[in-house]
Amino acid sequence: MGLFSKPATLPSKENALPGRPEPIPVPAQHFVHGRPLQGPFDAALQQVQFGMGCFWGAERKFWSLPGVVTTAAGYAGGHTPNPSYEEVCSGQTGHTEVVLVVWDPAEISFETLLTTFWESHDPTQGMRQGNDLGTQYRSSIYTANAHQTAIAKTSLQHFQQQLTSAGYPSITTEIRETVPFYYAEHYHQQYLAKVPNGYCGLGGTGVCY
Repeated sequence: MGLFSKPATLPSKENALPGRPEPIPVPAQHFVHGRPLQGPFDAALQQVQFGMGCFWGAERKFWSLPGVVTTAAGYAGGHTPNPSYEEVCSGQTGHTEVVLVVWDPAEISFETLLTTFWESHDPTQGMRQGNDLGTQYRSSIYTANAHQTAIAKTSLQHFQQQLTSAGYPSITTEIRETVPFYYAEHYHQQYLAKVPNGYCGLGGTGVCY
């Protein structure tokens, strides 16, 4: 995925593709554990969206964590409603590839999820992740509320100290609140469970959180 040049700047809302009003259809159940892929979810559960580069490998990082109820691949952070994969790849939607993570806070903490997030990719690379180039591969945390946002920003500051000590530049991760999530096409959902030897460009810095 993404082994060629893409636009390195985000489009304005006026210049973004128009998209469509209809959501992209997805399976009712998660391919790995069979739980619902879409909400509404129980009010006791929490949600966050992580952008870490290609969402295939990113989603696999979270679906097996104890306390994570479900995960889904999708698009977020841009302007185009219900975009297609091809539209996102064009760089004209403003979206990045993200993973929706729904978890039970009684079983796993947000801080534990953030540790997996920070350690599983290089958050200093801007509009790329490894060989995957383009705005859809930028690092992001899209939170559900102000409490999550505060925790995410504190974790960024902490990990920046660790990275700086290891010689890495500044973190470029975007942290925003209540960003709409658009499900990706069915074939992207839990892709690496369906195609175990499929492409995964995910790689961390080797720096511990």
